[in-house]
Amino acid sequence: MASRLLLQLPREFDYHLNLEFLRRSPRELLHTVENDHVLKVVKHLDEKILLRIRPSETKLIVEFLNGIPSARAKEFVKGYVKEWFDMETDLSAFYKLAAADKLLGPLVDRYFGYRIIGQPDLFESIIWAVIGQQINLSFAYTLKSRFVEQFGERLHWNNESYYLFPAPKLVATLRDEHLLPLQFSRQKSKYTTLIAEAFANGILSKEKLHSLSFDEAKNELMKIKGIGNWTANYALMKTFRHPNAFPLEDAGVHNAIKNLKKMDRKPTLEEVKRQFKKYKGWEAYATLYLWKSL
Repeated sequence: MASRLLLQLPREFDYHLNLEFLRRSPRELLHTVENDHVLKVVKHLDEKILLRIRPSETKLIVEFLNGIPSARAKEFVKGYVKEWFDMETDLSAFYKLAAADKLLGPLVDRYFGYRIIGQPDLFESIIWAVIGQQINLSFAYTLKSRFVEQFGERLHWNNESYYLFPAPKLVATLRDEHLLPLQFSRQKSKYTTLIAEAFANGILSKEKLHSLSFDEAKNELMKIKGIGNWTANYALMKTFRHPNAFPLEDAGVHNAIKNLKKMDRKPTLEEVKRQFKKYKGWEAYATLYLWKSL
């Protein structure tokens, strides 16, 4: 039997709701969903580790498929999976706040246990946000799959390929002639390489931002060309789980508020700000549940 880890799930966790999120595109190359199992390759130093994740009552079972990793790699995997599935956030205070709110109350009832399935890799989180700007989700996944297939490392196992997100050092060497044929716009090509250079040169890193406050981390991100307010908030929400990360300009949030309030127009930015004042300290999770309503 494959070596494995058992990870205790929090009470407010619905595996199948969260699995729905991971299933949302057939073009996704960074993980594979088979029935209720998720397969994903991760890398710790030079070790590539293929994981199979599945539920078992109150636990997640994490199996190592391509051999038994080192003790350090096992610890890395443990932390990675907990981060990825947002297993360490205590949602009880958010649910108490949301239950008393006309907009969020029905959503937290319906989607109880839904969490911010994240991106523990900060570089991946930011580049994915850049790729997705001003295009629909389907085309964003198409661009991402081309990018990953072309420039990501891969692991072959049982006649299948499992991909890692391209590394900043490699992406920093790319130019328009590499990215425009994938249908990146010239602007996205430029931003992708500039952001990669910031990571490759040590200007940006997850470790550097980890010790900063939300506002400090956001300011550091926005110093890099190509990272605006929406992208910075998205990364702080998906990688660091800052509960007050709030992509104010997000079209999905605006559409959700319009639909739920039965408005005949989209809300103004001021109206969105006013709505979110009720969710202070939990803006990221309010955003998540509004997105889910769509």
